[in-house]
Amino acid sequence: MARRIGLGRGLNALLDNNDDDSEYTTIVESDETDAQASTDEPVKKERYASLQSAIQLPVDKLVPNPGQPRKNFDETELKELADSISAYGIIQPVIAADSGDGSYIIIAGERRTRAARIAGLETVPVIIRDYTDQKRLEISLIENIQRSDLNPIEEAAAYKNLMDFSGLSQDELALRVSKNRSTVANALRLLKLPVEIQKSVEEGKVSSGHARALLSVADVREREKLYREMLTGNVSVREAEKRASSLTEKKNADETHAKSSAKKRSPEIDAMTEKFISKLGTKVVIEGDLNKGRIRIDYYSMEDLERLYEILGS
Repeated sequence: MARRIGLGRGLNALLDNNDDDSEYTTIVESDETDAQASTDEPVKKERYASLQSAIQLPVDKLVPNPGQPRKNFDETELKELADSISAYGIIQPVIAADSGDGSYIIIAGERRTRAARIAGLETVPVIIRDYTDQKRLEISLIENIQRSDLNPIEEAAAYKNLMDFSGLSQDELALRVSKNRSTVANALRLLKLPVEIQKSVEEGKVSSGHARALLSVADVREREKLYREMLTGNVSVREAEKRASSLTEKKNADETHAKSSAKKRSPEIDAMTEKFISKLGTKVVIEGDLNKGRIRIDYYSMEDLERLYEILGS
């Protein structure tokens, strides 16, 4: 039997405009494939309720919503849904807006539309709604979140887009999507990660819990090392959090020691440090006093290292 869940305050409020298809807006498929495959009498009645005010539109007239937060669609899942649609048709209509040029922008139901194309359907049931760009984005975001269709990076990017587009604060966004503010804040933090790590989260190679642990590691080299270990699958989230906390404590201790040492340094050492920085064009740290110590010179690429070699060797 198909499993049903309420749309939730956010999406139900956005979709409800007190028209004839209000029955449709009170239910949503929690598992589209199961819902398509169910043939018991209750589903037949719900199908009538959901389709009664829909119209049939050519599937080629439906175009993706540019603000659609979901970017990746699993091909295997689409094929399974297409097989179900071939056997039982589309139970839940697509919601779209007239773009004014003969096409219709999909507001909710891009997955069903893609599967319908695979199934070879020429037309699909569509409910036409007139929404602003902001509302289209909100509906696409909330529909995907409530169905858990977005990966963590897609969800974070959708939150940011909605905040930027609508001028919402984190508190306002949390209310709009029926989430805790901390959930929204933690999601947005993932966008601060390097692109490579974000890609790993998108592909499921690294969990969002692992990624959040990496965020607390300020040292780039230590963060990269921990990230590579995570990719092996041998580091649990709890272990990653412990390691990240330990690295942060070490960095704080090193910075405290460096500040303490700097206070004791002579003006001559500071002046010499500035000369090295001016000459080499990179970060230089002199550790020690006027009698002995060591010089640390930072480089940031192979080209940078070769450049420094040329300067020091001349």
